[in-house]
Amino acid sequence: MKKFTALLLAAVLLVAALSACSAKTQTASSAASTASASSAPAASASASAASASASASAAASSAASASAASSADSDYAKVKAKGTVVVGITDFAPMDYKDDSGNWTGFDAELATQVFEKMGLKVEFLEIDWDNKILELNAGDIDCVWNGMTLTDEVLNSMSCTEPYVLNAQVVVMDSSKIKDGMTADDVKDLNFAVEAGSAGDGAASDAGFNVTQVSSQANALMEVAAGTSDATVIDLTMAKAMTGAGTSYPNLAVALELTNEEYGIGFRQGSDMTAMVNDILGQLRDDGSLQKLADKYGLSLAEKK
Repeated sequence: MKKFTALLLAAVLLVAALSACSAKTQTASSAASTASASSAPAASASASAASASASASAAASSAASASAASSADSDYAKVKAKGTVVVGITDFAPMDYKDDSGNWTGFDAELATQVFEKMGLKVEFLEIDWDNKILELNAGDIDCVWNGMTLTDEVLNSMSCTEPYVLNAQVVVMDSSKIKDGMTADDVKDLNFAVEAGSAGDGAASDAGFNVTQVSSQANALMEVAAGTSDATVIDLTMAKAMTGAGTSYPNLAVALELTNEEYGIGFRQGSDMTAMVNDILGQLRDDGSLQKLADKYGLSLAEKK
């Protein structure tokens, strides 16, 4: 009997122990489930924050890239960064030529200096091979061409050009003793012409069917005629006025006839933002009389305002 009672008591104690263990297991499982449920929103919030941060970073990077691209496309920004604009020119009086001190002067040299000063830039004049002006501009060796440049189809199709600012003509220059009244292109078609390679005079002479020999500049073309190695040349009227006739470097040379009428413009790389800026400043100088005053100083005629 005592043995039976002991066995019964042991069984009761075992059942009680098993019930307590089951309760602990259920409590632990519930706590784990609750903890898991609580951690899910926290993890989701963390992921959202990370995603937002990444999006903001990408947006900032995109904006910075756009800003950099815009700056990279700006000719003015590039020139402003170095502080100096390189202007391609030739020895072409009265537009660009050297004074007694060896400094570049002339109508275009003075005007370019005034305009670029208003843009906060210093000017460096670089003498170039006129026939290679487009190549030098596109290569970045120069920042613009400002040298009594005739607005030909080639120039207009290869550069971003300003509005015309000076009137010009291509004229035949020869020994004044051989000039007759009322001369025409037919009267000089059998002469030998020296012309600046790639110039408007070169084009006009070729269009007229003249026999041409190309030289490096209009100044050299005049020298050829003065020396008698060529019979005539075709150059800009602006240069002919300054360099031929009484009291000039070539008193025995004169204008025989005009071949074409034309206009001068300033050239920048295609798509350049500097073209509009220069146009605006030229308009200001025209309105305040400064441009006309400079033209009168050098005996030039301004193109009509567009």
